[in-house]
Amino acid sequence: MSRLAIYHFDTLLWIARLGTFRAAAERLNTTQPAISARVREIEDQLGVALFRREGRVMVLTARGRDLVREVEPLCAGFERALTRASGFAGVAGVVRVGAGEIAAAGCLPGFVRDVERDLPGVTLEVELDLTTRMVQQLMAGRSDLVFLAGPVANPGIRTAPIGAVALVFAASAATAATIAPSRDPIPIWALPASSPLNAVTHECLAQTGISARAVATCDNVRTLIDIVLAGCGAAVMPETMVRADLASGALVEVAPRPRRQLQFEAAIRETERDPLVLELFRRASLLQIDP
Repeated sequence: MSRLAIYHFDTLLWIARLGTFRAAAERLNTTQPAISARVREIEDQLGVALFRREGRVMVLTARGRDLVREVEPLCAGFERALTRASGFAGVAGVVRVGAGEIAAAGCLPGFVRDVERDLPGVTLEVELDLTTRMVQQLMAGRSDLVFLAGPVANPGIRTAPIGAVALVFAASAATAATIAPSRDPIPIWALPASSPLNAVTHECLAQTGISARAVATCDNVRTLIDIVLAGCGAAVMPETMVRADLASGALVEVAPRPRRQLQFEAAIRETERDPLVLELFRRASLLQIDP
């Protein structure tokens, strides 16, 4: 066994989690041939086949499943022991973080600041996306930690609530002046159908009686706000992102605030064992998106 090292077992575990040599190579920042070589080294050392190919997916053999079950808690325990012993001093690594725009504006800057201060060896790679795609990225192992609109009901994901954001139904001052007197149909803007904000928009239209000429969509909250500020309709928007515009009068609320707020959560994979990711998740669970 002297020829096998921790990175061999780490490789084995990531192939088992992600299903392909290519995905494991991306996660471990190496090449697919390097991953294949590591697997051959393990199999040659043990004298058994650990994977078999089914289409494009590598499936564990019965012996492979047994090895993964035995190795995973040992590797996790080893990393955890070393990390705790050092108090995270000198810990290094790349952690891929996904966030929606609202969460990014509400709590991500402070989170990044604290990580850079306390864990200078850690590099964060942040990508903004919509909730549905972030869940897919997390489950595929292409993200390690995500901040998203919830609640998310997925048995493969562990979540921690980080607060809620109030919503406002608003338009520019000029557009608002045309709504109340005439009730003429106006353009309405919303995020795509996969976003919880889209559902709230349609609820508000049904409850307020505001007549929509059409419901157009934009997958960027900041751009949606700018469109409304330009006088091109109304939209349901996160109050945190338009607070200054409401205070200045550039935006005017055209209906009572929706009773429903957007709930936000930090999330990791349920099977996550990396001590660094678990520590960042612990820190994320203490955040408040709108303190």
